[in-house]
Amino acid sequence: MTLDTIITLLTDRVGADHVRADATGTPATIVVSKEKLATICTVLHEDAGAYFDMLSCVTGIDNGVQAATMEVVYNLYSIPYNFQLMIRVMLPRENPIADSVTHIWKSADWMEREVFDMYGIIFQNHPDLRRILMPADWEGYPLRKDYKHQEYYRDIRVEY
Repeated sequence: MTLDTIITLLTDRVGADHVRADATGTPATIVVSKEKLATICTVLHEDAGAYFDMLSCVTGIDNGVQAATMEVVYNLYSIPYNFQLMIRVMLPRENPIADSVTHIWKSADWMEREVFDMYGIIFQNHPDLRRILMPADWEGYPLRKDYKHQEYYRDIRVEY
């Protein structure tokens, strides 16, 4: 399996407008449109020529206020083909929403919750999208670049 075969597979299924290779990424990286994220992940999981059976990690990235974008990065692994793939999805910073992939890989459940909790990225159709690391009533998203920590939490001074 190569990145070129993955690109060909995906462009045949979802169109060239929704997927492109990112030559700067390691491991092999593709950038996909948020509109086709779930479809692309389904193809990568179910197609016998790819069969990415493991979702290793889901990560959020805040590109900053000036860039006005955020990203979700998925690290996939195909055990039968011994191949790693990174998927990047760009989202607008003002309303960062991506489709959940929990229906494809069960391991996405807590990873998407962590990204939601730390970055405020919403995963549509997630079965239980709520905070996992911070208290339910915590204000803001600690890993955003413009995050301002609250001075008090439940009448206790928060010091850093």
